[in-house]
Amino acid sequence: MGRFASGVTVVTATDDAGSAYGMTVSAFASVSLQPPLVVMCIDHAASLHDTLTSAPYFAVNILASTQEPIARRFAETGAQRFEGIGYRNGENGVPILNDVLAFVECKRVSSAEAGDHTVIIGETVAASMRDARPLLYYRGGFAQLER
Repeated sequence: MGRFASGVTVVTATDDAGSAYGMTVSAFASVSLQPPLVVMCIDHAASLHDTLTSAPYFAVNILASTQEPIARRFAETGAQRFEGIGYRNGENGVPILNDVLAFVECKRVSSAEAGDHTVIIGETVAASMRDARPLLYYRGGFAQLER
């Protein structure tokens, strides 16, 4: 699967106390346009598995090519992931990172266990985009689109 280039996202959510959480996720895709649904897959061993699989709302922040340091920060375990990172709260209180290529804010509508991952489907409640190049993940490293 390392030969499949994917976009790089940071999925964010808040817990019941309103604390912000986020992690780098490359297993993300569009599922449906009507209704607008997306899917992401979270490893059972991920430190934020329980938070992300139980949050009623989440945001998928699609990273721009200049945001590799953010992808690395949110991939670290035990890191103060939001320290020094600019963000605002979306319509449902979930963190939306500054300067991302796009974001999709979602309401969790279903989840299912699939091997060592949980598959989460969310319905889009808000979204925005800007013109920039995407950050890609390919063969175990980050890459950029050249066109």
